[in-house]
Amino acid sequence: MRQDRTIRRGIRANALWGRRGESRSNALWGSGKRGWVTLALAAMLVVPVAGSASSGNPGKDKGAFVPPSLLAKAAANPLQTFDVIVQGDKGSSSSDVGTEVSKENGKGMKGFKSIAGVQASISGKDLLKLARHPHILAITRNTSVSTAAYQDATMWMDSTDLSSLQNTVDPVTGEITGPAPQAPAIAIVDSGVERRSDFGSRLVASVTICSLCTDTADDAEGHGTMVAGVAAGAGLYPGGAQNAPIVSIRTANANGESRTSDVVAAADWILAHAQQYNIRVANFSLAGASDTTIRVDPLDKAVEALWLHGIVVVAAAGNHGNGAPVNMSYAPGNDPFVITVGALDQHQSSDPSDDTVAPWSAYGKTMDGFAKPDVSAPGRYMIAPVPTGSTLAKTAPDRVVAPGYMWMSGTSFSTPIVSAAAAQILARHPGWTPDQVKGALMLSANYLPTVADNAGGVGEIAAGAASATDNPPNPNIGLYQFVSNDPATGAPTFNAASWAAYLQSGASWSQASWAEASWAAASWNSASWAAASWSEASWSSSIDSMMASMASMSE
Repeated sequence: MRQDRTIRRGIRANALWGRRGESRSNALWGSGKRGWVTLALAAMLVVPVAGSASSGNPGKDKGAFVPPSLLAKAAANPLQTFDVIVQGDKGSSSSDVGTEVSKENGKGMKGFKSIAGVQASISGKDLLKLARHPHILAITRNTSVSTAAYQDATMWMDSTDLSSLQNTVDPVTGEITGPAPQAPAIAIVDSGVERRSDFGSRLVASVTICSLCTDTADDAEGHGTMVAGVAAGAGLYPGGAQNAPIVSIRTANANGESRTSDVVAAADWILAHAQQYNIRVANFSLAGASDTTIRVDPLDKAVEALWLHGIVVVAAAGNHGNGAPVNMSYAPGNDPFVITVGALDQHQSSDPSDDTVAPWSAYGKTMDGFAKPDVSAPGRYMIAPVPTGSTLAKTAPDRVVAPGYMWMSGTSFSTPIVSAAAAQILARHPGWTPDQVKGALMLSANYLPTVADNAGGVGEIAAGAASATDNPPNPNIGLYQFVSNDPATGAPTFNAASWAAYLQSGASWSQASWAEASWAAASWNSASWAAASWSEASWSSSIDSMMASMASMSE
């Protein structure tokens, strides 16, 4: 077995947003063989539908349907005015709905003939009251609709509720009281990050650990700069954590290729300098070229070390999806500790309830039996900064939307959205562990009603709701019985061999792990965490298949 592999990246060119096809292999980025590693396109999350004012059903006496993101914003901003469309239940007229809206101080109403409803402006606190009226069926945003392409290139900030975290807001009055609290540093392990005004002095360190590189550019490919821009840019197209320092660790050459040994060395560097730069989040928008098991893979062990030392690791699910479950055994996204991210299509709307998993966004189980991705975020038509002379900018000039900015699609760009959310959460909860950050993101994620088979994980992240979570559960709790201090170094280490032996004994992973997490007590609405992932896996049989797969691996 080779101890070092080449990690490559494929970037999705999709038919909706350009002239190139949506097929999994792309002439620009590779031959389409399994050797290509995909690094973009993240997947769409599948979490409890959540969305009525009292977790009830639309039209019932428990309350109207309200998209979770709108519900959370109304609660957080009681004095803010929201432009909404209010619908009545069966038997109601637009006039009836207007009367109900008027009772809660709704303004600027316009009735409809095709539906029993009205357009109105209403404050957050009054919206919450209106949602409990017995004959109000639904309250939804009056969003913009486009016939061709996204007109708001940053609507993903609203879909993921990151826009609510760009400032400090008084929880009582809803007024902005100051800038967002200082976020910790995000390490970008990628093709490098260009020094430019989008980051300014916040690019606090730039290191090259790239044995395949033959140039001295900050970012010859352009991918790393785009990833960093989505995570923490503050330019023409801003990112999700605009005050977070960026640490660039270049491992990839101009073609997006990295060696596994360099990526592991990048993890080593992060461990050595985490305290110096306050690195609390590490973004890996890349994946190994060979399927592997967490029992032996060096990159899995490296990201586990980061996690167990207090650094949130966020990894891309990959772009090798085909609309059905696929093999998810590619490091580091196959690791059970880390947050693996899938990609969503927003369908030109900031309302997450209509989001779907992009067809190329990979989902399924790893050879170790873990369901991936964990969560999802938008990943289509993502505009971000790019070096003008980079490979991406030169190869796809039709995607340049402004000097120094272009759009791409892929789980690579969903991943930094979640990294930004993690940094924003840690800005408000600096004492939280990576497990608490992951638990908060999973617990608060928006259910995707049109997504089946857990293709988007538990759902689309809702960063604002996650940051407001109290005492989040630990989704990794069952793994910690196999974590101990290394006798040589004293560092915490996950003993994958002990874990495998435990499964071989015929133990029930669902019973041993998730039952202890008390997810039901954490209010998952209608979602069953056990049904969503673990109970479906046959752990005793999966270990046998894993052994067989290992025996047949050529690398």
